[in-house]
Amino acid sequence: MLTTHVLDTANGCPAAGVEIELWSMQPDRSIRLKTVVTNLDGRTDEPLLMGEAFQPGNYKLVFYIGKYFSEGDESKFIFLDQIPIQFGIADIQAHYHVPLLVSPWSYSTYRGS
Repeated sequence: MLTTHVLDTANGCPAAGVEIELWSMQPDRSIRLKTVVTNLDGRTDEPLLMGEAFQPGNYKLVFYIGKYFSEGDESKFIFLDQIPIQFGIADIQAHYHVPLLVSPWSYSTYRGS
């Protein structure tokens, strides 16, 4: 299973309303698998991949964090706009959790549980 969540470290809260794209990174092309938006807890309402859709391979999450920090004012210049995180899934029996800890000026991620 693949899950994610987004934490706004500048304001000390979950980041609600962040658009996230999930891509499958094939050797010759990229395939967008889905687009989701975080809920009030900064999580997606369901896992990004599970069951038969959860396969070994290379993937990318793109977090549209610029929209979140611009608070709807697209005339604002935002330092971080789109944050891509590429990662690999090897063990389909494991839970892969890819959180994003983000502020308007920095971010970090890790493989969570």
